[in-house]
Amino acid sequence: MSSPDRPLPTCLQPRRVILFSGHMVDAPGRMPPRFPPARVPAAAARIAAALDALEVGPADLGLTQGAAGADLLFAEAAQARGLPLVFLQPFDEDEFIARSVRPVQDGEHWVARYRAVAARLPAPPRAMPPAPGQGEGDDTPFERCNHWLLDTALACGGDRVWLLCLWDGRGGDGAGGTAHMVGQVRRHHGHVVHIDTRELGSADDAGSTRDAGLA
Repeated sequence: MSSPDRPLPTCLQPRRVILFSGHMVDAPGRMPPRFPPARVPAAAARIAAALDALEVGPADLGLTQGAAGADLLFAEAAQARGLPLVFLQPFDEDEFIARSVRPVQDGEHWVARYRAVAARLPAPPRAMPPAPGQGEGDDTPFERCNHWLLDTALACGGDRVWLLCLWDGRGGDGAGGTAHMVGQVRRHHGHVVHIDTRELGSADDAGSTRDAGLA
């Protein structure tokens, strides 16, 4: 496991940093549904189209956590386009898989996809050290990890940062979700490309990536 104080395994000044945040696939029995498995193919297509529109490639850098669902769809599309990718996670890898990969519907399928992506990373996933006094069940590690991801991206130059997010536009289930990341990036005047999960599977399925940074 790489420690957080070691340099990122990529160029010091990437052309752009593509920071990704998005919903996990729904857990079994989630009500109301937010990102059901039936919407995964449409989400994958939208993410791929957004990366193609940004013309990402080896000169750029991708950052995400690697959770089941949107993060892994982004990671797979990024690797298919030669985008160097780094996973920054709030826990060590085993705990991250237990909390953010396996609990979703078809969890073992997503664990297999996670391991396939992780095997192709230029360096192992990096775990954030716990904060003093952090207790079990404390959601703040997810929020702190969002800050870590954003700070890492901003260190490459604020004008280089693009947040691509798969998001329903609402608040999350707890601290540190996609809504929090979107708010942080907007506060730092970064570019936000929003893929709205509420529109996945609609008749106009080719559409609706929104670049709030250029609006």
